[in-house]
Amino acid sequence: MLPPKPAVASRDEAELIARAQRGDEASIRMIIARHNSRMFRLARGMIRDDSEAEDVLQEAYFKAFRSIGTFRGDSSLATWLRRIVVNEALQRLRRHVEPTVHAPPAGGDQADNVVPFPFSSNPSLDPERAVAQQQIGRLIERAIDKLPDDFRVVFVARVLDEMSVEETAELVGIRPETVKTRLFRARRLLREALAEHIDPAMSDVFPFAGRRCERLAEVVVQRLKENS
Repeated sequence: MLPPKPAVASRDEAELIARAQRGDEASIRMIIARHNSRMFRLARGMIRDDSEAEDVLQEAYFKAFRSIGTFRGDSSLATWLRRIVVNEALQRLRRHVEPTVHAPPAGGDQADNVVPFPFSSNPSLDPERAVAQQQIGRLIERAIDKLPDDFRVVFVARVLDEMSVEETAELVGIRPETVKTRLFRARRLLREALAEHIDPAMSDVFPFAGRRCERLAEVVVQRLKENS
């Protein structure tokens, strides 16, 4: 079997990358907004702590955009960012230190500095169904957190981030066969914990968007300015 071809950036993404390499703040914010949900899910799946995962993501973005001039398109931008997020998360796990989130720029609403970790609901749902879906989401998040580390990372990458077996194997540094085995065992453990409640609400686990996304992008841009 031939190895999979490397992902090719679309013209729109290539232009965004080129502008970000020139330090264009709007392009940096747009790239962050496009990739935030998946990258946060990956960090959150590894770290198991909401605020610390956000700190990991901030550091990963900061390092990525400090060195984006070295990005040559040998892989997709998403793959490149994933590797940086995983490396940052692994370093955090090894250090076992408390998170040190940099303060957002002055002038923002202080109430926005602390953002809860909700299970996002569909606004079209009636209130009772929305509450039920939120409860299921919290059960899923807790069940994922309780998975063994090796299983949890593979599950987040394959199911929540929708990465292929080959991409997950490369990201984690294991064989594709091992990815399949760990995913099978992770699913079995989750089914035992949640029975039939796991699949209906899986797409909304670990949300990261809206004002929270915008605030993180602003912090990254300001840090890049200070270190330019």
